[in-house]
Amino acid sequence: MAYSIVVDIYEKIEDFYNTVTAPKTVIGKSVFGRKIFAVKIGDGEPVGIAQYAMHGREFITARLALEQYKIGLKCGSCWLIPLVNPDGCLLSETGLESVENKREKERLLALNQGNTDFSLWKANGRGVDLNVNFAANWGQGAKNVKKAGAENYIGKKPFSEPETQALKLFTQKLRPDYTVSYHTKGEEIYWYFHQPIGRCAKDKALAEVLSSVTGYKLAYAKNSVGGYKDWCIKTLQIPAFTIEAGADEFEHPLGTAAWENVLEHNRRALFCLSGAVKERMC
Repeated sequence: MAYSIVVDIYEKIEDFYNTVTAPKTVIGKSVFGRKIFAVKIGDGEPVGIAQYAMHGREFITARLALEQYKIGLKCGSCWLIPLVNPDGCLLSETGLESVENKREKERLLALNQGNTDFSLWKANGRGVDLNVNFAANWGQGAKNVKKAGAENYIGKKPFSEPETQALKLFTQKLRPDYTVSYHTKGEEIYWYFHQPIGRCAKDKALAEVLSSVTGYKLAYAKNSVGGYKDWCIKTLQIPAFTIEAGADEFEHPLGTAAWENVLEHNRRALFCLSGAVKERMC
């Protein structure tokens, strides 16, 4: 099953949000005022959050959210946030056509070194890489930069962006039992961020469930900090996982050619993880 980009990713997610009858909410808005949608699947405990498309060029993961919604969960409930970074995703998918304001277009073009090709753009509409904008050893990553651009800019301070603020406040309000972050690519699962040994063993056991269902290997990014997963582990002290979907053979941004690969490995990931977290709670 392949997908075709007849409508842009924001339109697709907005249409999904408007048509589902499940509990749903708008958790905030992007730099350019686009809504950040959240939809709930399942009911009861454990409670999870799964967020997708935090990096612009990784908009394929938003489509994965819709497929995982159809599968549902084995236990409990989970809030899906398919498109955390709508501005960045539209920049990657459709380019500067997605930006209405002339000055904003000029600013973004300058941030992209004058290149009109935004297909590899990871940041939000302000040139901040959202996955290094969380308060978890913020600014200490090996690839962090202090200048706005297509990737790796940490922002002026933790949670400086409306998108990260929205995700932070929603997560704090919900107090989930676990979180999952979908990125591309590499077929790896990141689960560790300096947990104490007791939590470490339990979190690794859950990561191994994800590894089993996806076929992805567990990994550790030693010098990567400031991500949503990192913040959830450090501040909320809950298990949190980043799944890098898609084989390395595919080029960014992953599109139709990679869809079957991404879907095959990840369709049942949330279903199985929810069951494992429930067993852990008993």
